[in-house]
Amino acid sequence: MPEVTINIGGRPFNVACQEGEEHFLQSAAGYLDNEAKSLMDQIGRLPEARMLLMAGLMLADKHAGSEESQKQLEDKLAQQEAWIEELQNRPKPEAEKVEVAVIPNEVSETLAELAARAEALANAAEEKLAG
Repeated sequence: MPEVTINIGGRPFNVACQEGEEHFLQSAAGYLDNEAKSLMDQIGRLPEARMLLMAGLMLADKHAGSEESQKQLEDKLAQQEAWIEELQNRPKPEAEKVEVAVIPNEVSETLAELAARAEALANAAEEKLAG
């Protein structure tokens, strides 16, 4: 079992870990060291046990906050997924029927006759004005 030296709050500690876990131990120690340094900057020098306890509690508090945020995000994701599934399972809307008025041939013919008469009257009016 490898032994790794980690530094927490400027103090070295020898810790044993499983083979291949050294990187994870160093990473975790880095988090604890950051909290310990923050404590030391605020309070000053602390006894080793108190520094480790306080730094551990600060990390645990951050972890609890992260878990709560993660739970809220997971709930929101589940809600969104349920909404998407509901939308996908809805029946397709029926095609709208659009009614287009059909103009009977008699009306078209009558309009054409009226247009021809109007043109004839306009031509006659122009001839009278010109002559």
